Amino acid sequence: MNAHEPAGSDPLRADVEALYRDGIAACRGAFTRAFVDRLREDMMSAFWDAIQRPGGAVGRGPRRWYVEAPPQAFSGFMELVTHPWVHGMAEAVLGPRYEIVEIGLDVPFQGARYQPWHRDFPSPRESYEDRRITALAFNVTGVDVTPDMGPLEVAHGTQWDDGRDWKHLMFPPPELWPGYAARAVRKYPQAGDISCRSALTLHRGTEHLSPVARPVLVLGYDAPGAGHAALHDLTVTRDFHQALPLLVRERLVCRVVERLEPMVQKHAIEGLVMAGEP
Repeated sequence: MNAHEPAGSDPLRADVEALYRDGIAACRGAFTRAFVDRLREDMMSAFWDAIQRPGGAVGRGPRRWYVEAPPQAFSGFMELVTHPWVHGMAEAVLGPRYEIVEIGLDVPFQGARYQPWHRDFPSPRESYEDRRITALAFNVTGVDVTPDMGPLEVAHGTQWDDGRDWKHLMFPPPELWPGYAARAVRKYPQAGDISCRSALTLHRGTEHLSPVARPVLVLGYDAPGAGHAALHDLTVTRDFHQALPLLVRERLVCRVVERLEPMVQKHAIEGLVMAGEP
């Protein structure tokens, strides 16, 4: 471990070490297949509802979309955010006052192409100078990922790359892509697995040849002060908010309303609209 790496509790130590080394870690079999079946149905229902409304979904490349939805759209929201591994990783890396700032889904369909290499946000000084992780993305696949389903590629260790001279501070220039491709690892999570990566780790979706869609849930977490909640619009009803356990209610950065309204997406990433290269 380096000097800036949280130690974490003993059961999580290896996963925290993997996260700081590779930029990503995983917990296999965190959820049952029955849970994932319900989650997949919720994700696809949220997608089909959103895609019919102007601004309801944003493109992340050809035949690939992102949809942010209210926590109430996912029947398993509480199980997700209170899972011991999720809570433990967030607390070990981001601190006990971590913030839950995003819940949504990415879904590629047959015909989705390679994305350009990218990270979710520009790197803050705390990361490129001090090697601190200030934002995490937890992902839960809705299906068993196979090689023809456009699996995610992750360039291990790139969470510490500076990136201040990249386009939008998030997209390395194409001349660097071969180097990232050489370091890339394709991920094949199975239903029930959950992963945790630094939001700065370079990654890309690959070519999706399967007729089966590959929805993946996205949970975005911040360290206090990271500020990414402004890119999202988590909204819950008052009765839902009051029913949350204190552990979740204190950490969920959201608007509380009497009635939910259709969401207009805020976290559009301009550089992902076009396809990249293999």
